[in-house]
Amino acid sequence: MSYNKVILMGRLTADPKMGATSDGTEYCTFTVACDRKFGKEKKADFISCTAWRQTAAFVSKYFNKGSMIHVEGSWQHEKYEKDGENRYSDKCNVDSVDFCGGKKDDSAPVQSVDISADEGSFQEIDDSELPF
Repeated sequence: MSYNKVILMGRLTADPKMGATSDGTEYCTFTVACDRKFGKEKKADFISCTAWRQTAAFVSKYFNKGSMIHVEGSWQHEKYEKDGENRYSDKCNVDSVDFCGGKKDDSAPVQSVDISADEGSFQEIDDSELPF
């Protein structure tokens, strides 16, 4: 048994680009910037995504550079040859997308919330108090 599921949330780095295959199937490519933290330093991963058919049209119509997006799909690793050399690429093959915030307002201060749990923040309850 195997499982391949990708969940991303981040901002589009540029406007989505629509295209079509030779048989007319529409697709949309875009890149999502996802923040990651290493100690006090923030970095980002830039993940290429491809959406197909109605999902592609939806992304192209409602999202643009800077839009926050939630993406679900599968990871795809491809090998191809260019100029006689083997090359590799990775991308998210998109199954669905959702809105998850408005466009970033550069004039508004960035707010972050630390949701890490400290040991004293949970209260134990007696099992007899549970309704099931």
